[in-house]
Amino acid sequence: MAARNGFLSKYFYFCMSLVLATIVVAGFSQSVNQNLFHATVPRPLILWIHGAAFSLWILFFIFQSSLVRLRKVSWHRFFGWFGAGLATAMVVLGFTTAVVMTRFDIHQLHETGVDSFIAIPFCDMVVFGTLIALAIYWRKKPELHRRLIFVASCQLMDAPLGRFEYVFDHSLFYPLLDVLILLGVGRDLLVDGRMNKVYRYALLFVITGQCLAMYLYQANPGVWQRFTHAIVG
Repeated sequence: MAARNGFLSKYFYFCMSLVLATIVVAGFSQSVNQNLFHATVPRPLILWIHGAAFSLWILFFIFQSSLVRLRKVSWHRFFGWFGAGLATAMVVLGFTTAVVMTRFDIHQLHETGVDSFIAIPFCDMVVFGTLIALAIYWRKKPELHRRLIFVASCQLMDAPLGRFEYVFDHSLFYPLLDVLILLGVGRDLLVDGRMNKVYRYALLFVITGQCLAMYLYQANPGVWQRFTHAIVG
């Protein structure tokens, strides 16, 4: 038990960074060829930039987790400012790409009823951006910082998880995402004997955002229809 807890204490976040990378590769391999690399209708350039930035974030998460395990804390803090800039760019790209691709789906691919889905990427960017901002604010408190980065990164996993047809059709991308976060809770319970306060508040924030996003997406109330029409056209 002590050996297992010692492994979780030292290597949990590094291992989870690899798990997230695996999910990204497995998920996007389902659609990236037909929807991007060899798309019948070429996709807007911003989608390529968006994909590159978000892929770089996963690699950055692995890199930073590796530096912590190698005890290169000064390097970790130095490169952390690159991560702050990257995260900021990702939020801007996330909102912009969601609007551009929704317009593309409607006007170029002639799809209908897709505008309400924009609630999902918007939720992701609000949650991700807020958690990253808090992680930057508490960068000198590693017990808070690392968990906020972890939860923020998990929030991005609905995109690759949703590339699996069964997962998307049954709206399981958020529940599966939340399971990843709960693994962090399990790590704390096994190693520390208690759940860190980050998870108590972050999970409430994350799940509230997810519930609101799913309501706007599936119910598509009038106020949301007017909003999406205004920004999508």
